[in-house]
Amino acid sequence: MRKSVVAAGLIGAALLSGCGKRGYDRARPDEFAVARQAPLVIPPDFSLVPPQPGAAPVSQAGSPSQQALSALFGGPAARSGTEAQAIQSTGISADPGIRSAVGDPDTNVVDKGQITRDIVAAPEGDGQAARVSAPN
Repeated sequence: MRKSVVAAGLIGAALLSGCGKRGYDRARPDEFAVARQAPLVIPPDFSLVPPQPGAAPVSQAGSPSQQALSALFGGPAARSGTEAQAIQSTGISADPGIRSAVGDPDTNVVDKGQITRDIVAAPEGDGQAARVSAPN
């Protein structure tokens, strides 16, 4: 018991000896010794001139939402050679921008019925908790 008390005391003294400030004074940066940098200036040979009214046409085609969609998605993507060959082999002509028109409210859709809606709206899972109810 006495040896463990002495050992604990020595370990504690060794740990506390690291807390002293003797011989270790870390050099810190001086927050008041900050040099100011020169401000940014426009170079004197900057050759842009302000636009003249009516000199160049402004391209504001379409609504702001159409401009945003065009900026985000870039319009219909060009088909690869393999995709074009596969479509050509079917004999059906497909609109290149069909992927962009899928969510369009003017797109004709076919009502597949309540069963298809239930399958699509089914919650995710492995089906272990699924229950079937049969009409009587």
